[in-house]
Amino acid sequence: MYESEFEKNLYQQRRDKLQQIAALGQLDGLSHADATYPNHYAFSHTIPELRAAYDSLSAEQFDADHINVSIAGRIMAIRVQGKAGFAQLQQGGQRFQIYVRKDDVGENAFALYKLLDLGDHIGVRGRLFRTRTGELTVHVGSFDKLPAITFLTKAMLALPDKYHGLEDTELRYRQRYVDLFMNTGASKSSTSGEAQAEPTEPETPNVREVFVKRAAILRAIRKFFDQRGYLEVETPMMHQVAGGAAAQPFTTHHNALDLDLFLRIAPELYLKRLVVGGMDRVYEINRNFRNEGISTRHNPEFTMLEFYQAYANYHDLMKLSEELIIYVANEVNGTTITHFNGHEIDLGKWTKLSMREAIMKWWPPNAPVQPKFDDFSSEAKFRALLNEGEKFADPEKSSFDRALNRLGADCHFVREFVLGKGAPYGKAISDLFELRAEALRGGEMGIEEPLIQPTIIYDFPLAVSPLSKNKPDEPDWVERFEFYIGGFEVGNAFSELNDPDDQRTRFEQQMAEKARGDAEAHQMDEDYVRALGYGLPPTAGEGIGIDRLTMLLTNSKSIRDVILFPLLRPQAKQPNATVEPVHGESAE
Repeated sequence: MYESEFEKNLYQQRRDKLQQIAALGQLDGLSHADATYPNHYAFSHTIPELRAAYDSLSAEQFDADHINVSIAGRIMAIRVQGKAGFAQLQQGGQRFQIYVRKDDVGENAFALYKLLDLGDHIGVRGRLFRTRTGELTVHVGSFDKLPAITFLTKAMLALPDKYHGLEDTELRYRQRYVDLFMNTGASKSSTSGEAQAEPTEPETPNVREVFVKRAAILRAIRKFFDQRGYLEVETPMMHQVAGGAAAQPFTTHHNALDLDLFLRIAPELYLKRLVVGGMDRVYEINRNFRNEGISTRHNPEFTMLEFYQAYANYHDLMKLSEELIIYVANEVNGTTITHFNGHEIDLGKWTKLSMREAIMKWWPPNAPVQPKFDDFSSEAKFRALLNEGEKFADPEKSSFDRALNRLGADCHFVREFVLGKGAPYGKAISDLFELRAEALRGGEMGIEEPLIQPTIIYDFPLAVSPLSKNKPDEPDWVERFEFYIGGFEVGNAFSELNDPDDQRTRFEQQMAEKARGDAEAHQMDEDYVRALGYGLPPTAGEGIGIDRLTMLLTNSKSIRDVILFPLLRPQAKQPNATVEPVHGESAE
């Protein structure tokens, strides 16, 4: 429990203070338990409610009409000056100043006040007034025969330094419970000169607000779909077949059934079963688990929105996606303008490009070979384009070759295709799109960074879309789109494949890819094929990353900043640590 000898000693000091507080409580007729860890406190207002109700009143109004209140919160600043003191209580992400004077609260209550530390929870009663500097404050004093100060909980561990908050990024993720009350965006010191004269403190991130907004995003999504006649559903999180996405699953075992299972990588196949069952519009906000790498945009456990609409195609969902993002942005932020990673993004203005158009648009402008739309129409023509480009490749000069080298294994389908090793040409096209986008994100001169503003990329190769419906006039391409904002994919959608025979063939092709070494290829799902046999109407479906959308709407650079408790490696133990951490103490 203790990270250092200093922390162990501090814990004991605060335990001693807790015993002194218990003794004071017993003088007032309280039991040890009621004096140290009471089970409730009756307050008249939360701190946000108190500010909303009385921030606009003047000092003269408070003098003319005494307003008694009772509030509770965590002590974030405290000072004792002779027989009086000021403190700051925090609750609901906001702070409120209290003024305690010995003559008003009595000997025992003031002795209790002097035993308080940063982080302790207390309740206080008193009347509202404004200090000489105009700070709205509770002048603590007893009324209705109830105590002026009630001790609620002792913080046995010291808070981080009160000027810098909890700054270590990894520690913030490990101790989110501290991060949430230290980094609220609230002023760390009173604005009143009476409370304390402190230097100006640096701005800290409003961690609490990120998660308040995340909750607002979920509410807005539900409201959007409920208004359009969608039904929110829940589907299994343990699957016998890991399907619905190209991803490696986590495995588990059901003891009672003696059955190996996979944690859900996507709810897609179950949601489409529901459409077969006559639920024409369904959505699920779901947790997914993919046993893959970790980055600023990837976390093995993440939250997705998936929705399906019968009698619709991918063009319908393109329009719906724009409407959804605009609606959520306005509901949460009051505007479609958001800022992310140094960019101002207008979520109300969208661009649409086919994957082939995007590759052509972002092809190196000075490259000796420039692709044409027809170059993607067949395997032979696409191979000819790449082979012609390879003739001019120069590791020192060619942006195409530099990008290949930079991406390494991530573009192995392009390499395998160029080298004639049997990679499907559709996968090579998809890889080339990712390659061009990555090259531009790497900072090629003369080309505007792509995919920052809302961009829909549509029409994908069949080889990377085993659950999508073919384009009627182009059998090697499917009706699928992804939309990108801020430089990364946020949503993925397609017209659903509803031919059971075609679906079985696609699964068999995926199993062949798995045999070739593609660990993310789909498995055969016999029951899903059987469900399609009962008839899936024309349907379009989409998945949207809630974590990534939250990043965009809160200007959070890492996905871990929008997940309350991201998974981390176990912390190395340091049993002999004696270095004192930087902590702030109560009145020191």
